[in-house]
Amino acid sequence: MEISDPKAIRALAHPLRLDLMELLTAIGPATAAHCGRVLDVPQANCSFHLRQLAKYGFVEDAGPGQDRRERKWRVPADRPSLRVDSGGGAAVVGRELERLVVERELQAVLDYGARRGQESAAWRGKAGVVSAIALVSPEEAAEIEARWLALLEPYIARSEAAGAQHDAGHRHVRYFMAATPLSSHETSGDDDDAADGN
Repeated sequence: MEISDPKAIRALAHPLRLDLMELLTAIGPATAAHCGRVLDVPQANCSFHLRQLAKYGFVEDAGPGQDRRERKWRVPADRPSLRVDSGGGAAVVGRELERLVVERELQAVLDYGARRGQESAAWRGKAGVVSAIALVSPEEAAEIEARWLALLEPYIARSEAAGAQHDAGHRHVRYFMAATPLSSHETSGDDDDAADGN
């Protein structure tokens, strides 16, 4: 399912809603009460935001919880994807969502950097930051993104199928790719040193 409605995109652009989506992806179906305990957020807040996410198809009812008084929520198997057009209201909302996602991912990178020394020997040196500058055409940039997503796809599918139940030694790992073309000013090679021959 593809979502392009600005209202639906705006519904996702909230830190707690992104936390809830991430949590449900990692642990599988859960009640608002359980989400609240894990995220240290009042159950009522989780309940409200889960209903808002469900309204636009980002989560769905997964049946009653153990005590049958509260429903469980899950991320749908056919996870919705967002399509943000380059103009209009959706583009503005899309930029808001993009900024929020980037801020969250950068904070996760910094948090991991601060605790990396506490990792077990098995995980030490297996995760971290990769940074590079590559010379590519627009078509090659699109190909890199497609190949990156194809590489991750089997692991994402396994994560969604396993939920909270997974083999020892496996952990959920965040992956974040950003392709940011340098500006023409950054790549012009027309700086003062080059002009002076230094």
